[in-house]
Amino acid sequence: MTSAVPRRRPIADAAPATGKAGFTTFIFVCAMVASIALIPNGTSSALSLEGGKQIVDNARVTVWDVTWPSGHGSAQRHANDTVTVALTDGPVRIVDITGVEKTITRNIGDVQFETRGQGHRADAVGAAVPRDIVIELKDVRVAPLPNTTKYPNAFPRPGSKKLLENNRIIVWDYTWLPGVPTPMHFHDKDVVVTYLATGVIASTTPDGEVVNNTNNFGFSKWNARDRTHTESLINGKGRAVIVELK
Repeated sequence: MTSAVPRRRPIADAAPATGKAGFTTFIFVCAMVASIALIPNGTSSALSLEGGKQIVDNARVTVWDVTWPSGHGSAQRHANDTVTVALTDGPVRIVDITGVEKTITRNIGDVQFETRGQGHRADAVGAAVPRDIVIELKDVRVAPLPNTTKYPNAFPRPGSKKLLENNRIIVWDYTWLPGVPTPMHFHDKDVVVTYLATGVIASTTPDGEVVNNTNNFGFSKWNARDRTHTESLINGKGRAVIVELK
């Protein structure tokens, strides 16, 4: 008894489609592949700063600690809005994306906002090397939470100074004083906090839970919304620039 031999498919049947219809299908597939390759990754960082160390990256922001290498490279055009917080003071040369230079005198904690398409680099004037925190704001908007607590929102608060507000952010400069706790408050917005002094700040929740946070000068971190607490300076000094995200 002989076994059946499978029938081979004619070679002509396996050939790709030809003619106008086949060519149109081929072009369509290529276009789809190309369009998928161009879809941006919303969680990736659009910046890559020379002299910069990435310290935060999430769906809403990328944060860089940048010590500018003086005289190197050109200013980078930002793909997203950015906030720059100065960590050094004194004279500094600012070079924009067109190559225009200007020398300014700035203070620690000064804030600069740049819209998408703008950009700059900072060069040293004299011995001081410029250092900044650069916060990239990604195209993810999250509405503030309704405050259903019995406590006020985190800002404004006594002693706070508003530095900047636009449709993306509100920026505050706040100094904690020994023996002066903040009011118990509710954070309705996500924030990026950059500390401008070294010290220990105690955070106390309404139910009495205490966490002592040691913060060093230049340390920047992300704090998510939906938190209620009061804060007290218990050691050293306390000052920060707080960027609330709208």
